[in-house]
Amino acid sequence: MISRVADQCFWLGRYLERAESSARVLGVTRNLALDAGVNPRHAWLPVIIVSGEEERFLARFGAGAADEGERVQEYLTWDEENPCSIRRSLAAARDNARSIREVVSLEAWEALNALHLWVLSPRARAEWRDDRHSFYRRIRTSAQSLQGIVRGTMLHDDALHFIFLGVMLERAGQTSRILDVHHHAFRSIDAHDVIETALWLSLLRACSGFEPFMKLHRGRVSPDAVARFLVLEPLFPRSVRFSLRAAASRLERIRPPEEPALAGRESYERLRALAAWVGSKQRDFDTAGLHDLLTRVVDETSAIAGVLGRELFGQVPEVATGAQAQ
Repeated sequence: MISRVADQCFWLGRYLERAESSARVLGVTRNLALDAGVNPRHAWLPVIIVSGEEERFLARFGAGAADEGERVQEYLTWDEENPCSIRRSLAAARDNARSIREVVSLEAWEALNALHLWVLSPRARAEWRDDRHSFYRRIRTSAQSLQGIVRGTMLHDDALHFIFLGVMLERAGQTSRILDVHHHAFRSIDAHDVIETALWLSLLRACSGFEPFMKLHRGRVSPDAVARFLVLEPLFPRSVRFSLRAAASRLERIRPPEEPALAGRESYERLRALAAWVGSKQRDFDTAGLHDLLTRVVDETSAIAGVLGRELFGQVPEVATGAQAQ
């Protein structure tokens, strides 16, 4: 596989996961702000921080804008100047898929193109205005369906492995950011026990973890249990541990570890080391060190993506035989 195709497969996966995650977090936060009686700033500022857009958003709209749920939702859903908005993420996913039509299945392309065109249509704007819950649910379920279509209609070759390498690295980073920001915010709120429980349940819903958590913990909700579940649960497909292990597994299939001459050795070793380090926290998990753990995951997943770009997606002098071998 040539590096351009690998790069676009990787980013197709990342953009799909990013759009789905944004829609889920926005929908959950909107319900929380409406139902839990939480200060609007405590509800909406974490969403801006999770997206990585805090500095740009506050510089553009002012500090008080973080209290305005409608402005935050507009910015993270539609804004053309925000590279992380749902609209921009889906457009980028579609552009990547269009450039690699030779490897993306017809069914996956048609589903992604239809979602992109719908988001650009007046119908999508009307649904966002009149039934916000349905709008976010449509984005979320469409993105999830797309991942299923990709898995069910494409060859399980390098193209698919690069797509899901992107999905899983993005997911590990997103879960880490969501948990880190909201864990800190919820700890700083002096709320009644009922409200505190609602906050932690909303965090689980923001990571699609409400039902799996309840099945394992039989309704007993505590901050430590929620944090451990989202970081370490090996059976939950959006936990940090699961996502990193799945990403490492995809990279292993692209460049087997027993083939040291192939490009991507540093990427694989760093990803495997990060997954092993997070897994080792099972023995001594402590929420007092949660921020440091999650910060390391966010920083290292970003760094690994950069190393992947250098080793596999760009020009790799003298190691070109690795790309040719693939």
